[in-house]
Amino acid sequence: MTTDTTATATAHVTTPAGRVIGIPAGSRLVFGRGPDADLVISAGRGLSRRAGVIEAVGGGALVTNISFTHALYADGDGFRIRLPRVGQSGEPAGGWLVQRGTALIGSRAMLDEGQPLRLVVTDRAAAEGGSDGAGRTAAGDQTLLPLYLDPNTKLFLVALIWCRPWLIDTARSTPLPRTPEIARAALEATGAHHEIECFDTDTAFRDRLSARVGEHLKVLRRKIVERGLVRPDLRLSDEVAVGVLIENGIVSADDLDRFADPAWSSRQEDLWWT
Repeated sequence: MTTDTTATATAHVTTPAGRVIGIPAGSRLVFGRGPDADLVISAGRGLSRRAGVIEAVGGGALVTNISFTHALYADGDGFRIRLPRVGQSGEPAGGWLVQRGTALIGSRAMLDEGQPLRLVVTDRAAAEGGSDGAGRTAAGDQTLLPLYLDPNTKLFLVALIWCRPWLIDTARSTPLPRTPEIARAALEATGAHHEIECFDTDTAFRDRLSARVGEHLKVLRRKIVERGLVRPDLRLSDEVAVGVLIENGIVSADDLDRFADPAWSSRQEDLWWT
């Protein structure tokens, strides 16, 4: 792996769903299929819950495998690199530096099925020259999001239900749902009719599901803080957190149409109940 001391590179990642996430210089993006990742990817078990890190460094973007158990690949023009897994010491065994250009990142299945992350490293001056100054790429058709939630994850469903009242009521006068209400709404969204009956009659079941949803809400709050979307001294109430998710386009009114999408509901049902 060669290095380049040039400090003029800028990086962004495009997800399989088409969203673009900027990686500012000196920052890092942890991706994987688990809710603790900065970028949660809907993928099979061939991808770890915390699979890899993309770090914007002076010479470009460094891709590192942080999994103890799974391989991670970087696929580019004429090459496919298998990144070593974390060593016994807990330290990454090595990474791949993308100085400029495009690399496809993911598990073998993600690459073979055409669902990888697309990492692009460009010259910063050229990128700024092609930008419209409104947080868009040179192509102008995809917004750079400070936080991205894959719609095919449980975390996204929880966030969407949490924000739904204010996505409908733009005056924000409607009360936000609390944890048990979000849990029951998740059952409704996934067509889990038997579980709804259990939720209404079985206290232990209701408490277990509410606790699971509560953990997702904690993850959302942590992501908001870690990505610098609120001041460190600001109390992250439900109202503040939901406002941040909406105002930054992390969930939008257009996402409400997903509740009427049978394919999306079926995918969510699989995530929650299989």
